[in-house]
Amino acid sequence: MTDPGELRASDAEREAVVEQLRIASVEGRLTLAELTDRTEAAYTARTHAELAMLTQDLPSGGVRPPAPAGQGGKKRRWFVAVMGDSKRRGTWRIDQELGAVAMMGDVVLDLREAEVRTDQVDIMAVALMGDVKIIVPDGVNVDIDGVAVMGDKKVKVAQAAPGVNVPVVRVQAYAVMGDVKVVGDSHVKPLQRGFAAWREHWRQLHGEDWREISRQVRAEARELRRQLRDGDGRHYGY
Repeated sequence: MTDPGELRASDAEREAVVEQLRIASVEGRLTLAELTDRTEAAYTARTHAELAMLTQDLPSGGVRPPAPAGQGGKKRRWFVAVMGDSKRRGTWRIDQELGAVAMMGDVVLDLREAEVRTDQVDIMAVALMGDVKIIVPDGVNVDIDGVAVMGDKKVKVAQAAPGVNVPVVRVQAYAVMGDVKVVGDSHVKPLQRGFAAWREHWRQLHGEDWREISRQVRAEARELRRQLRDGDGRHYGY
């Protein structure tokens, strides 16, 4: 008899898990890096067991949360550096549009550990004889537009394949004798993710020994039940 967890996953089931992950992110349960990693894993999952592991620490059967009231009327949150530096790293909350201005200075926005409470991240980046660097996890989709005069606007991110439902970062860039750069994990110091153990478990799931491990666990459980039955029989003199 086939283990239910080893049943093949369908495209519709993968998309349902991706939507559950997106809702969890908007609710603040996943960082942008966690959402990106788990989304990629969902699209490559082969079985129900692999999909179940992606959401085992999340509420089941969630409902799509309503859009925050007055989202469009919220003020943009600005990070400004004038002949200096402005950096935002670590865990922080993004629930509105962002703005970065570097005037003969540097602005660094690291989004990897941010809790993104919106469907996409919108950033206006202005570099006047300075640099704006935006760090994102590889696997997000980056849409950059704008103007560069005697400067540069560029993206160095390993983006997801077209058509998949992954987080989106939109950047409106204006660079005058400066640079606006969006870079991914592979181009900066790697992030020490808090879910490293989860990723290791994921690699084990995809390893060739997954089914053997599953069989061993079930065999050990059966042996334990047998020993308990035999022990009870001896105790009562059967």
